[in-house]
Amino acid sequence: MIERSGENDSHEERGGWIPGAPGSAAFVLSERRPSAIPILIAAPHGGRDYPRTLMADLRHGPATALKLEDRHIDAIARRVAELTGASLLIARAPRAMIDLNRAPDDVDWEMFVREARPRDGGGTPSRRARSGLGLIPRRLPATGELWRRRLQADDLSARIAGVHEPYHAALAEMLARLRDRWGAALLIDLHSMPPLPSRPGVASAQLVVGDRFGASCHGSVVAATFAHFAQVEREAAHNRPYAGGYVLERHADPRAGLHAMQIEIDRSRYLDSALVELGEGTDGIVADLSALVRRLAALVAELGRDSGVQDWQLAAE
Repeated sequence: MIERSGENDSHEERGGWIPGAPGSAAFVLSERRPSAIPILIAAPHGGRDYPRTLMADLRHGPATALKLEDRHIDAIARRVAELTGASLLIARAPRAMIDLNRAPDDVDWEMFVREARPRDGGGTPSRRARSGLGLIPRRLPATGELWRRRLQADDLSARIAGVHEPYHAALAEMLARLRDRWGAALLIDLHSMPPLPSRPGVASAQLVVGDRFGASCHGSVVAATFAHFAQVEREAAHNRPYAGGYVLERHADPRAGLHAMQIEIDRSRYLDSALVELGEGTDGIVADLSALVRRLAALVAELGRDSGVQDWQLAAE
């Protein structure tokens, strides 16, 4: 279910539901209608609405859940959207509950009671699931197993139905609406990462741009992104170690005018020294990302004009 509110051209939608937290929406989508620019910013790992039952199941307490978050990336995304007019999709359900950047079948069935496992065993889990970071995170390095109990079948089905399915449905609908208006649309899937290790004489990347090795986004958009980061003197890496996950795989279709890229930001560039609260670097990151969004908006609109869809759409209005 999606609840809508708004005045004039500003709209907000709350959708999905968080199991164990009655009345809590799984995500919030904010947009202008008609859209101001052909860009959607999403933060699938920004959720911090933790049901009490979920927290009680954690072996090592709230600090474990925090390690799974893209801490305060929702605040960065929201400020950039406000400054640029980009549409915005923010997850409120936490990654500890379900990872929106994983496929719904990317499950480590060893987390579940025997009765809940598929008769065929569920197939071979992905490398990410085997490492502990599948659809439902199982373990973390230096922490070990996250949960006090094995999960029931209902735990999985409720999380998929309440969070995963409606989030991705809303994401697909928004991208289609932008593409229909502009001829092309760009999803910026915004994440944060731990500081990357540095090498002697080589500065570590502050950002990693992922386009699934060229499969999810027009090359001109990626080139403009790196040109911008060079201009604002921020070291950026391409696809390594993060090339983009399920979100890009599911929603990107450049031939159909749907472009998507993942941007990972070094958390130490916008959080405090404890990597817990927003820090002095926040304003600089917001300013640089906002300038990037404005630059890419013009480029994506141009791609849309080249497709011939935008001229027809605007004439119809």
